[in-house]
Amino acid sequence: MCTQSGSPHAQQPTPTPTPTPTPGTLMVDTGRADRVGEFRGVAGPYWSLRPMAGGTEWEAEPARVRPPTPAERIGAENARCNARSRGDVL
Repeated sequence: MCTQSGSPHAQQPTPTPTPTPTPGTLMVDTGRADRVGEFRGVAGPYWSLRPMAGGTEWEAEPARVRPPTPAERIGAENARCNARSRGDVL
């Protein structure tokens, strides 16, 4: 007997949990227009991220967070250097 894919008994793939990064790791929050932030820690079901150039932390859903591309990493590091030169970040 064949099993149809719409059958309630069909096996659904289990999502792979995202490993928790170490604090200080750069991450991209795709739920907030690909905003780049530094991982700060876990806050309940969310991850706390902080802008590289300083500012207020925000919470992101772990499923919507990914590592940055090389271009995103360079852009975030450049923003931090510019903020430091202006005295915005210590």
